[in-house]
Amino acid sequence: MGELSRTAKFYKENKAARLKKAAYQKEFNKKPEQRKRRSELTMLNRKMGTKGDGKDVSHTSKGVMLKPQSINRGSKTNSAGDRRARGAKCK
Repeated sequence: MGELSRTAKFYKENKAARLKKAAYQKEFNKKPEQRKRRSELTMLNRKMGTKGDGKDVSHTSKGVMLKPQSINRGSKTNSAGDRRARGAKCK
């Protein structure tokens, strides 16, 4: 494995921030919309037979598509919410 990212280093060194983030994510992931989204993607992954091939189903502005897992995890431009969260630089 390579070096940790700047964010990963921050959370590793700041326990209070890490716990706050974990608590937020726990609440966010409980929401019915998020559960539905995760279950939809899981069903699509199974249907497309992507298990073990390094691909992942991703929601994008163009609909649902297959992407490499590493790109899907770090995607910053797939949805309006992602763009808004990162400010005016990424449009």
